[in-house]
Formats: sequence, structure tokens, C-alpha cells
Amino acid sequence: MPEILRLLVADDQAVVRMGFTAMLDSQPDMSVVGTAQDGQQAVRMAREFKPDVVLMDIRMPVLDGIEATRQLSQGEAAPKVLVLTTFDLDDYVYDALRAGASGFLLKDATPEEILAAVRVVGAGEALLAPSVTRRLIAEFASRKRLAVPAELDRLTPREHEVLLHVAAGLTNAEIARTLCLAGQTVKSHVSSMLFKLELRDRVQAVILAYESGLVVAGGATGPARPAG
Repeated sequence: MPEILRLLVADDQAVVRMGFTAMLDSQPDMSVVGTAQDGQQAVRMAREFKPDVVLMDIRMPVLDGIEATRQLSQGEAAPKVLVLTTFDLDDYVYDALRAGASGFLLKDATPEEILAAVRVVGAGEALLAPSVTRRLIAEFASRKRLAVPAELDRLTPREHEVLLHVAAGLTNAEIARTLCLAGQTVKSHVSSMLFKLELRDRVQAVILAYESGLVVAGGATGPARPAG
């Protein structure tokens, strides 16, 4: 028996909640443990039912999805948050990623894409592969350029290389093929890189890479790695 993913659906539109719930509950490895119509209710239900993944709408009454995501990410045993949005270049999505979301998904995605996204996030990965996600992060992070953090000096040359590929949206398997490394080796490099940079997940690594100018819009490499 596959491990069952416990899910919470948060959206202010009843028809959206019903549609997502019916689709997700039809899967043998998924179970919707609750639905919420606003961010405040989502936070309360998530703390009560402890879902693995919260599908979070951004624009909701009482408490929006960004603040709800921020509150959930600061709690113990925080669930993964998959942000739902109508527009692929929604200004709010970048703020949601900074607040702790593990990725985002367009509401008009196909059922297959939605189910795949939930499984990816539920498995602990960040949903960064779609080109629209890379465009979005590049677009908004470019407006908030920060200094290159000193923590980058902690990385080995290989970990620095892996960071660049993560920032470009590559999966572990794609990085392994690109660098001719074993998948487990890449996984170890990613884990070590996140630990040294004190980052929670790959989303934060992508944001850091863009904000620091290490990577610029379009996937080009920014300033060279400091020697050391």
C-alpha cells in the first residue's frame, strides 16, 4: 500500500474546493482531510488535522494565502504549501514563495499536472521545473537585488555548481545527467548546500541565487563565486 498523502484544500470559491477535493480523493494515495474558505480557517485546520500538503489559494478573505503560508511555515511540523493561482505572472506568487511555499500551480493546469504537482511537493521536493516558475522568480527577484551572502563561501566548487543548476530549475535527475554524477551523489550535494546556506528547501535556494545576482533572468550566471 502506498503512503497516503493527507491534503487540505484552501480556496474561497466553493466550486474550486469541491472540484479539487473530488479529483484528489479519487486517487488511492491521496486523502483530503479538510477544506477551508479563507486563510485563517486554513491555518486553524492545518494545525488541527496536520496535512502533508496544503493547496493554498492566494486571494482569500479574512487572511490571504501569503500570510497563511507564512504562519504555517513558522509552526512545528509545517506542512508543504502548494500555492494555487489564476495567473502565471501573479505579483503575489513571489511573495508566497518567500513566505515558505514549496511551489505554485496554475488553476487551469490539467488534472494530470495537478496530481503530479501534489505528489512532487508531498515527496518533499520543490515544484520548480516548469519554465513559468523560473520566469516568475527571475522577474520578481530581479527587482530585489541583494548583496552576495557570505555563506556562499562555505560551499565547495561542486556544491556551488549544483546550486546554479537548482536555480535554473533542474531536477536532481537532470543535474545528475548534466554533471555525469550518480543521483544519490547529487541528492547529497543538494542537502549539504541547503544545510550550509541555512535554507529550508530548493525554493529558498532559487530565491537566494536570483536575489544575490548569482543567477540572472534567463538562467545566465551572474557574479563569479568568491575565491576561498
